[in-house]
Amino acid sequence: MEIFVLVVSFVILLAIGVPVAFSIGVSTMLTLLVSIDSLPAFTTLAQRMATGLDSFALLAIPFFVLAGQLMNRGGIAARLIDFAKSLVGMFPGGLAYVNILACMLFGAISGSAAAAASAIGGFMNSRMVKEGYSPQFSAAVNVTSATTGLVIPPSNVLIVYSLASGGVSIAALFLAGYVPGILAGLFIMIVAGIWAYRKKFPVGDRFSLGYAARKFLEALPSLLLLVVVIGGIVAGIFTATEASAVAVLYTLVLSMLIYREVKVKDLPSILLETVSTTAIVMLLIGTSIGMSWAMSYENIPQSVTEVLLNVSDNKIVVLLIINLILLFVGIFMDMTPAVLIFTPIFLPVVQELGMNPVHFGIVMVLNLCIGLCTPPVGSVLFIGCSVANVSIDKVIKPLLPIFLAMIAALMLVTYIPEISLWLPQVFGF
Repeated sequence: MEIFVLVVSFVILLAIGVPVAFSIGVSTMLTLLVSIDSLPAFTTLAQRMATGLDSFALLAIPFFVLAGQLMNRGGIAARLIDFAKSLVGMFPGGLAYVNILACMLFGAISGSAAAAASAIGGFMNSRMVKEGYSPQFSAAVNVTSATTGLVIPPSNVLIVYSLASGGVSIAALFLAGYVPGILAGLFIMIVAGIWAYRKKFPVGDRFSLGYAARKFLEALPSLLLLVVVIGGIVAGIFTATEASAVAVLYTLVLSMLIYREVKVKDLPSILLETVSTTAIVMLLIGTSIGMSWAMSYENIPQSVTEVLLNVSDNKIVVLLIINLILLFVGIFMDMTPAVLIFTPIFLPVVQELGMNPVHFGIVMVLNLCIGLCTPPVGSVLFIGCSVANVSIDKVIKPLLPIFLAMIAALMLVTYIPEISLWLPQVFGF
């Protein structure tokens, strides 16, 4: 009965347009109200939300959000685009490669797919259209490549997964995300290259080695953020939360003193945007933690484990089923609540089959990244289309082959654990 109330109420609330965070909270409340143990629903949900948010690791999220806002305003995007253009701009469809590579770099540095789609798309779409690319194609490569930054660290979603999984090492997750994120980006580039060849998109200018070196030096201070943050975490100099504070300090100095793109008068609006974004994320996390607890209380994860293992004890089949479910979930649910709700459900299943929780975390995040590019809840899709000034229905055609490429990358990462686990093993995690 409780499971039925939880699922049906949640689906109905989403279907009538109730925001995801409120849908999660209300459906959890209804589930607790009909519980056979007659729990004090309001008090229990409030306590679980407060307890779940009382985590030192979650403090990293507002800091990384603030660092991303500073990067978005600090002139970092333009320098990364110029650097990317010096590397791949001379190939057929070069500007598409530039868009993808710049999104990967900016997304990795900022930890935000939305920021990457907005910042890089704002620069690249007009340039690509001017060079003869269709705005639909430009938006498609921008939207999909922006999501790779959620796999390549530092990533807020990987921090959320660490919380939901019961304490999987954030440093191991960060290291594990590099190769899968780069692999997904390369698959997107392959599709973009084939599309560019078929459509006969223009070839960019060939740049000298000196030009490339100069653009690399201009972008180097931005790229060093990855070395400072990830290197500090892996070396044990600071935790992920402390690293997020270091990232804010570093980007503040970079944006205000080195690039001089951010002024003191800009800080109030940057802080306001950070607070607004953080509040939304924390509300999603709080209600999702409440729903996760309710599901655990009703033994839903154990029931799902039994059902899946009864369907098949073949690891390949079970992982395929889980991936299909997550792909479907990603279409209708934002990434953060999806990770918090479904990690406690599926993690026991894959651990029963001998899968490393670090590996599963990367598979889950890479899977849900695809959902950010799909209607009706694809936030990055909406941002990318808005920046490119095109309607969503016109972007679907160039998106479809890229979706297939991302799913192909997902299957490789799912069934070849070494893609994710190689780097963590090298560094002893």
